[in-house]
Amino acid sequence: MERVRLEFPETDICHRHPLSVRITDMNYGRHLGHDAVVSLMHEARVQALASLGLSEGDMGGYPCVAADLAVQYQAESRWPDALVVDTAIPAPSRKAITVYHRLRRESDGRTVATARLNLMLVDPDAGRPVPVPVALADRLMEGG
Repeated sequence: MERVRLEFPETDICHRHPLSVRITDMNYGRHLGHDAVVSLMHEARVQALASLGLSEGDMGGYPCVAADLAVQYQAESRWPDALVVDTAIPAPSRKAITVYHRLRRESDGRTVATARLNLMLVDPDAGRPVPVPVALADRLMEGG
């Protein structure tokens, strides 16, 4: 199976967030573990949305859920590396908000991991996805 490389959309960066690799983020291979990468990206996403006046629990009146996640690793990171997480949000589609994250080592700028996440907005009463409201799409584009 051929691996398709995730392309990080530089022009859609809306936020940069500094984080550090904690000792508890290390796995048995003595480097940053997958579960920790996902958690660090989640923290950066929450901060990016907050910088736009949004939260995962209220995205245009609806909570959002992760529909899918792809992570690709380009380098290792270890405790106590300082990282920067770049977050980019391109124009949303009718039904999904795609969020990209890029973890970089602050010391040399090397990319540790790149990820793409699709968020769906959900009507909590019906338990069904809803279209991305135009006002929310506009707000997301103001931040990019």
